[in-house]
Amino acid sequence: MRKIVKSTAPAGLTRWKRDHPKGKYAGTDHSVRQEIRAASLKEQYYLCAYCCQGITEKNCHNEHVEAQDLAPKLTLDFDNIVASCNAKHQCGGGHGSQALLLTPLMDECEKELKFYISGEVEGLTERAKDAIRILNLGDSTSTNRQLIEKRKQLIDGFIWANIGDPNDGFEDDELISMLIEDCQIPKDGKLEAFAPVFKNIMSAWITKPYA
Repeated sequence: MRKIVKSTAPAGLTRWKRDHPKGKYAGTDHSVRQEIRAASLKEQYYLCAYCCQGITEKNCHNEHVEAQDLAPKLTLDFDNIVASCNAKHQCGGGHGSQALLLTPLMDECEKELKFYISGEVEGLTERAKDAIRILNLGDSTSTNRQLIEKRKQLIDGFIWANIGDPNDGFEDDELISMLIEDCQIPKDGKLEAFAPVFKNIMSAWITKPYA
């Protein structure tokens, strides 16, 4: 996950809420939902709120961080809506109506998940482990091999292109710091897929050699 800083609600949503004071998200117009999705994608730099793979308007959906069934009063709260990928049984497709105690709206989401060059992720707290399970974020190949392989391929490609053979170790902390900083800068309003994962891995390497 990457901490999402929510912006001002889109104008279309604000107007719809004004015209439908007792309305719920389920009753919104298609155009309103599209506007919500476009605004969410922009503030997330076109990364899925949960797994951080690249997404577009065509392969994502509006996702309620606090599920609509659990928080009916928040269904039209833009601060409770993010853009999620459409992967089956993963991210928004895995969340359903389950309660999430660790979310991309929290600073801690970048600290309580630990990623590995293998592509796997580990929860460092109980709530992080629970979030990984609910969202199916790939803590082992038996749970989500496809996501793990996708992360590994992109991480390997980035490391080989910018640092070299990871088996030789990463000795240039200054170079790694520069790469971490660079991968967090959006290009044309977008971040590279899994950029937060690369940051997580490389930041850990600077402080402690990778095992």
